[in-house]
Amino acid sequence: MRHRQHDLLAPVPGTARQIHSFHFGPTSANEGRGSKTAYIQASLHADELPGMLVAWHLKQRLAELESAGQLLGEITLVPMANPIGQAQVVMDMPLGRYELETRENFNRAFINVSQRVGDEVEALLNDDAAHNLQLIRASLQQALLAHTPTTQLQSQRVTLQRLACQADVVLDLHCDFEAAAHLYTTPEAWPQVEALSRYIGADASLLASDSGGQSFDECFSLFWLQLQQRFGERFPIPQGAFAVTIEHRGVLDVSHAQAAADCQAIINYLTHLGVIAGQAPALPPLRQPATPLAGVEPVTTPVGGLLVFAATPGQMIAVGDLIAEVIDPIAGSVTPIHSSTAGLMYARSMRRMATAGMAIAHVAGSEAYRSGYLLSP
Repeated sequence: MRHRQHDLLAPVPGTARQIHSFHFGPTSANEGRGSKTAYIQASLHADELPGMLVAWHLKQRLAELESAGQLLGEITLVPMANPIGQAQVVMDMPLGRYELETRENFNRAFINVSQRVGDEVEALLNDDAAHNLQLIRASLQQALLAHTPTTQLQSQRVTLQRLACQADVVLDLHCDFEAAAHLYTTPEAWPQVEALSRYIGADASLLASDSGGQSFDECFSLFWLQLQQRFGERFPIPQGAFAVTIEHRGVLDVSHAQAAADCQAIINYLTHLGVIAGQAPALPPLRQPATPLAGVEPVTTPVGGLLVFAATPGQMIAVGDLIAEVIDPIAGSVTPIHSSTAGLMYARSMRRMATAGMAIAHVAGSEAYRSGYLLSP
């Protein structure tokens, strides 16, 4: 195991923070890219901690596998991807989704360098897909190294991108508020990701090529898709990386038993991909077919009040089913909130006092009907 420390830009003297990365197995240079490589990070939304415990278990398991000589490709692990957000505790309340200074979501606005890389490599591409892959990866790394951040948040984003940009598979470990296990990836990557959904036991697998927010996972998947769209008719451009956001249930689902099981699921998946030596276990059944992210209904309430749920995460919902009631404690009125979409309710709010217009739950439908920005704020 190789431990590296990456200093972030300090907003004022004496407040420097670092990102710590742990590297297992052969380095990419030593392995000659003969085997797939992986990058795994946890808690980019700093108050989402189930993935951090999964990473703690992974760190120990990967060290054991490395000692046994079973790692075929390099695996990079960042167990705490957001030191800025970890320090944001206001009156005993952790606030790890948005940076307080800018109000920006920590998992949005990652750097898109596909235009720059495309311009740089266009004259050097040829009919050899392996050559093009190596050329684009080198240009991507140089573009990220050349980027000069001007804020602490920008330096955190580019540091994470630099760490992950050479990996074949990128796993970003998150959780929702109250939720069943689910994941996000692209339609193009789904054939490679389906096995992960099976091993994790995801109740929902949500697919979008571009959800509109330039989130961490899409800054890799979308980068390669954009180059394929630009050059695909002239040159073979492989899918140089695919990324997955894994939602490890809800924020309170922090237990060794569940984290160890999720750790084993990721180990099984990396074995299935050939990053780890050995025979992967047989694939479990797929709990639910993948559905478009554009088919998700954010169930909203038109009124505020006390929120009393009637449906639970992981429940199949029909059109018109009762999701919750919103009670006005002053007027005594009760407003039922029904689903307009049939599908699986995979997540709901932790809050029990709703405000008018608030999204209280999400139902994964099978038919796409939304467009544009598809993510939560």
